[in-house]
Amino acid sequence: MGINTIEDLFNAKLPAEVIRDIDKRITDWLAVGGGEDDPYIKQQFRYAENYLKMTRRNDLLIK
Repeated sequence: MGINTIEDLFNAKLPAEVIRDIDKRITDWLAVGGGEDDPYIKQQFRYAENYLKMTRRNDLLIK
């Protein structure tokens, strides 16, 4: 699943604590003048994608 927007992030079925962490980072970034299209925001989306990849891979290994 590609995460490219805030909406994608909230639809990604991530644990609440992961969403809260990423949301806080993005909110803080925007509050200090960062832009929605900045590389930092894209990095947060990649973090969410990587989290999903790692947890799904771990789920497959456990079974």
